[in-house]
Amino acid sequence: MKKEALFGKTYQELQAVVKEVGLSSFTAKQLADWLYKKGEAEIGRMTNISVKGRSLLDEKYEVGLSAPVDVQQSADGTKKYLFAVNNNCFIESVMIPDDDRATLCVSSQAGCKMGCKFCMTARQGFQYNLTAGEIANQLASVAESKQLTNVVYMGMGEPFDNIDEVLKSLEILTSDWGYAWSPKRITVSSIGIIPGLRRFLDESKCHLAISLHNPFAGERQELMPMQKAYSIEDVIALIKKYDFTHQRRVSFEYIMFDGYNDTPRHAERLAQPLKGLECRVNLIRFHPIPDSNLRSSTDDAMNRFQQYLMKKGIVTTVRASRGMDILAACGMLSTAKKKEVK
Repeated sequence: MKKEALFGKTYQELQAVVKEVGLSSFTAKQLADWLYKKGEAEIGRMTNISVKGRSLLDEKYEVGLSAPVDVQQSADGTKKYLFAVNNNCFIESVMIPDDDRATLCVSSQAGCKMGCKFCMTARQGFQYNLTAGEIANQLASVAESKQLTNVVYMGMGEPFDNIDEVLKSLEILTSDWGYAWSPKRITVSSIGIIPGLRRFLDESKCHLAISLHNPFAGERQELMPMQKAYSIEDVIALIKKYDFTHQRRVSFEYIMFDGYNDTPRHAERLAQPLKGLECRVNLIRFHPIPDSNLRSSTDDAMNRFQQYLMKKGIVTTVRASRGMDILAACGMLSTAKKKEVK
C-alpha cells in the first residue's frame, strides 16, 4: 500500500499524525523541523525521534519529496524544471536568476480549466489539483532551493481554483514552524476567481497579481472566458476594499498582443478603474505558442503604452522576457512530455 506523505502537512496535521501513531505531541515540532527546516528526505534519519517512534511513523508514512524528471537551462540562466505528479501528469517550475535574486515560479495545478486563448496550459485541459506538498515540493527539490529569495505562483493552473491547497502551502512557507518566509517574498497570481480571491485576501498576507490582459469586458472574455463569471470590474471592486498601501502589493499582469490590446484606447480604458488604487502594471511580451494567430506587441507599442499609464500616475514596468530558448511559454514543456509518454 502506498504510504502517505508527511511533507506538505501543516503543524496541526502533523499533530494529528503523531497522536494517531501514539507519539508525544512534541514529536510534531520535531517532524516539522526535519521536514521544512532541515530538508530531511528519510524518516529513518530523523535522529532526535526515538527508534520506535521512527518505526511507527515509517509503517504508514514517508517524507514524500519528489525530484524533477527533467530540467532545461536557458542561455540567460533561466531553468525550467519538470515534475511528474499523479500518474503521468506533469507540471513545470521556472527558476529565474536576476542579480542577487532567485525567483521560483511554481505551478498549482496540472492543466487548467480557465481556457485562456493565449495559454498553452489551457490546451491541456484540467487534469489535477496539486496538493500543498506537491506545490511546496517544487521549492524543496530544485537545485537552487537554498538560494531562492522569492516565489511566484504564476506557473501552470489557476491558484484560486485550488484555494485550499494553495493556502495550506502558503501556511507552510510563512509559518515559524515551516520555512518562516516573509509573505513579502511571495506573490500569487490569479485571473480573478472571486471566492478564492476573497479567501486569499482574508487569510494570507502575500502579494497579489491579477491577470488582466484587456480592460474591455467583451474583448477580455474572448481571451479569457472566465470574464463572464468573474468580471474584471468586480475583481477590482473587491480589491479596492483591502489595504494595499503598506506591506502588501497588488499588481496587474498585462500580456500585450499586437493590434489587439495595445492601442491608445486600451491604455486610456485601463487607467480608469485603476485610478486611486496603489498598484503596479506589468506589461509582458507574449511568448508565442503553436497554432495561435496572436503575436506580441512591438517594443514601440509597449513603450507608448507604458508612458501613457505612467503619465496617469500608474507605476508601469515592461517585464524582460526570459528563457525564450527553452520552451518559455507556460505549459510548453509539460505538453511535450505528456505527448511523449502517451
